[in-house]
Amino acid sequence: MMRRTLLSLPTLALAGLTLGSCGEDAPVRTPDRPGEGRIAYGDDPDQFGELYLPEGTPRGVVVVVHGGFWLDQYDLTLGAPLATSLAAQGWVAWNLEYRRVGSGGGDPTTFDDVAAGIDMLAQLDLDLTRVVTLGHSAGGHLATWAASRGRFEQWAGGVAVTHVISQAGVLDLVAAHDDGLSDGAVENFLGHAPGPDDAPLDPTQQVPLDVPVWCVHGDGDQNVPPRQSASYVAAATQAGASAELVDVQGDHFVVIDATSAAWTRQLQILDTIG
Repeated sequence: MMRRTLLSLPTLALAGLTLGSCGEDAPVRTPDRPGEGRIAYGDDPDQFGELYLPEGTPRGVVVVVHGGFWLDQYDLTLGAPLATSLAAQGWVAWNLEYRRVGSGGGDPTTFDDVAAGIDMLAQLDLDLTRVVTLGHSAGGHLATWAASRGRFEQWAGGVAVTHVISQAGVLDLVAAHDDGLSDGAVENFLGHAPGPDDAPLDPTQQVPLDVPVWCVHGDGDQNVPPRQSASYVAAATQAGASAELVDVQGDHFVVIDATSAAWTRQLQILDTIG
């Protein structure tokens, strides 16, 4: 494996990470130009991202959107291992934090933050030909939503998402609410039970998208039913969109385990992009 340059990010203690497949210490350097390390995209403490740059010419940008049913007890540390792996594979990784339920998040602030966080990429001197959103669980909802946000005036005109990888994503808010996922997480997030008026926020109600979507889901997921991904892909393909269901073995978290075969499969998907 080609060695890649990882950033010195004190908040994630990256200096202690290793590239396990190589058995070598990960090379680390101090940020030496604007756009490296922790970067704020707003004034709130949760409006920031952490940028990981590869060595050499990047293959594209992957926006990592962590999950946790939109709750503030879960944060971007969930995405750090994936961001590290992505940078080692030649991708710019933008590990995004955003306001969540309990820290000022919900509708519309969480959506505003994800939109603003992605748009921050335009200020970082990056090639934005390929911008992939990669999100887990509730982050899969947000990553897929981000590809449709340009249809709505309040979020239009920003950085365009070109591809989506949803990792066990909550892609149908109405079905997730009807199933009572995580003790009413959807209603807690929106502030009400979801319905037709929430179409701008609900990936299933936004099919077909104009970009390819891969829905990666563990066959033993007990947190978000695999039918969330299967139903989304069926609806999207029937509507003429490019969408693929990627079944993997494992539970809800195998898709964010950077040592797993499920993660290797996602890296293979990225290989088809750039």
